[in-house]
Amino acid sequence: MATETIDTGERFDPSAYDTFRFTHRSLDADGVVRLGYALDGGPTFEERFELPAGPRDESERERVEPLLSLLHWVAGVSYYKAAAPGRLEFDGGAPGPAAAALLRALYSEGLGEFAYRAGLSALPRPSFVEGPPHLASTPVGEPRSVLVPVGGGKDSIVALEIVRRCVERCELFSIGDPPPIARTVSVSGLPRALARRELDPLLLELNGRGALNGHVPVTAIVACCALLVASLRGADAVALANERSASEGNLEWDGVSVNHQFSKGLLAETLLADAAREAGGPLIFSVLRPASELAIARAFARLPDYHGAFTSCNAIFRIDPELRAASWCCDCPKCRFVYLILAPFLDPGSLEAIFGHDLLAQEDQVDGFALLSATGGHKPFECVGEEQESVAALRLLAEDPKWSSHPVVAALRERVLASVPADFGVPAEVLALADEHRIPPNLEPCVREVLGA
Repeated sequence: MATETIDTGERFDPSAYDTFRFTHRSLDADGVVRLGYALDGGPTFEERFELPAGPRDESERERVEPLLSLLHWVAGVSYYKAAAPGRLEFDGGAPGPAAAALLRALYSEGLGEFAYRAGLSALPRPSFVEGPPHLASTPVGEPRSVLVPVGGGKDSIVALEIVRRCVERCELFSIGDPPPIARTVSVSGLPRALARRELDPLLLELNGRGALNGHVPVTAIVACCALLVASLRGADAVALANERSASEGNLEWDGVSVNHQFSKGLLAETLLADAAREAGGPLIFSVLRPASELAIARAFARLPDYHGAFTSCNAIFRIDPELRAASWCCDCPKCRFVYLILAPFLDPGSLEAIFGHDLLAQEDQVDGFALLSATGGHKPFECVGEEQESVAALRLLAEDPKWSSHPVVAALRERVLASVPADFGVPAEVLALADEHRIPPNLEPCVREVLGA
């Protein structure tokens, strides 16, 4: 991997750079992708993906070039944030209008949490020159062959079970093969396209020497890689597993809603779909968009074969192997939220078998659970649902004899339920499916079947 070597004793100064450049990209016949970046007058980077297969001939290579470009531009956000300079330059041609709109969102609101937590004075809003519209084919309206990215959590499991019921060919996709993903693939029995991603190690080195660091819109990167793989494999569409709750932000700052899940929200989905269309790529949409996390949990509870396979705790996916958890850490917002929304649909013994602990029986978990309803602060910067979803789950548990006497439920009945309006977090309303989505008509009946009551 070609990178610039910097004296390890040298301090990295983000303010020294005013331009971030997209320098080169390539995709070979073996499926190896190389994406080049540079901070002008400073370090250069090269990211690498290994796809299941590459283009069969030069004509196919030319056909997928716009999707390779899209991946190049979107994946660059990981390196851009090291200095967050005010300008972007594209050595291989500027993005068309739809791709430019996506990049403007990802390199600003998509970095909202990063900017807020890094103490920047404002959101990054880099300027760049937009290119002409690209000629693109019209994607198929009702997909018959669909690629479903899986991350080892409950959402992608529910998504794959919806899609497999509706289409002629359903194939899974993942970047990497951590144990929860491998187990999910095994239980599903479906074929899987496996890709690998390798960040330039120089970026990790710079993070330790003063580079700006923080959360990036990684779902958009995964989605762009999935689009490229889907196109190479002849799939009509990529079906994501992003729920309607993902569109809700964590807090207001610098005139925008800072959202940990920005690239999972409906706005990002729409912008990405437009960019994929501009690039002549497959359809892309979220098959779970009508549903709350609570409704998805209800559907997942009906899929017991996966209960021993999934893990939603992000500690298991940490980049540093020494910090990576083996299973549920049981002490983070994600673990608490998943436990909370599954509890109304499973008994205590079943949940304890999944997590290894009964979290609602542990009194020292009360504050953490309370924060999920924004009691005592803003919603945690994690992939957790809306505050009203947590309240709705608490309402269900408070009325359920299996759970009502658990210490955490009893404490939150007094702390949370007694303080919120009666019309906030009504379970029936939270569980109802919304009409705002981009799901193709041929998949809608299966969406209603799996996610409904």
